[in-house]
Amino acid sequence: MPTLADLLSRDRLLLDLRVGSKRELFQELAAAVEVATGVDQTVALAALVQREKLGTTGIGDGLALPHARLPGLAKPLAFFARLARPVDYDALDERPVDLALALVAPEEDSAAQLKALAQLARLLRDPVLTGRLRREADPARVYDLLTGQAAERE
Repeated sequence: MPTLADLLSRDRLLLDLRVGSKRELFQELAAAVEVATGVDQTVALAALVQREKLGTTGIGDGLALPHARLPGLAKPLAFFARLARPVDYDALDERPVDLALALVAPEEDSAAQLKALAQLARLLRDPVLTGRLRREADPARVYDLLTGQAAERE
């Protein structure tokens, strides 16, 4: 199973993102998907919005796991967004979201998507980690925290 280091790269960190709504967050994520994959951002945005209509991806404690399957992807990719200000997200606990770990996966590979989502959800269940992700200013350290490399260096 791929690790988060396999799914995420430093150039897919969106730190201190200034958005005013869940839709604006999705637009920023879709733009990042287009840069990383070449999949048109309107296609990515539509897929994220469509998935969200099935039920919220706001998992509570200010965290969200937006995800979608997209045509033309070779493998799953992750994107991390830390928002400058939390936004209303219709999360399960009704709290606004300030951290989002998004996943896009190949359209035809639902098993890989489910495994990767489970891995991301496990990672975000650690309140010490999410607290550090909220405070860390250095993008390299944010990446290291997300991929487990920070623990190896400490």
